[in-house]
Amino acid sequence: MTTTEADTKSPSELIDDRIASLGDWRGATLARIRALIRDAEPDVVEEWKWRGVPTWYANDKIICTGETYKNAVKTTFAKGAALDDPKGLFNSSLDGNVRRAIDFHEGDAIDDEAFKALVRAASAANGGGKR
Repeated sequence: MTTTEADTKSPSELIDDRIASLGDWRGATLARIRALIRDAEPDVVEEWKWRGVPTWYANDKIICTGETYKNAVKTTFAKGAALDDPKGLFNSSLDGNVRRAIDFHEGDAIDDEAFKALVRAASAANGGGKR
């Protein structure tokens, strides 16, 4: 059995590597999203799931994921349908009963405070975080 990079590096290191490997606006956007998540929920736990998806947890439950695609960085909130979104950040996966997502495209501005409010609300919905 061989040891892979995912076996020897921490999830945070793997996320660092993903950000660096993108080398374009997607890496910068993922880095910004990650910083906002950590700022909003300092006790967040980072994981590396499903063969390479940065995932953030609070109280052993998923807050959100950070997926990168050719034309978007998608932040999917596991229980997004249950969250208030007064600034209308959710723009993807709107038909589902549970999750909601935000697709960020090149040049999109991020409303830092509204995004952090969603992260805090998702963490609180998981039974913890800043209420």
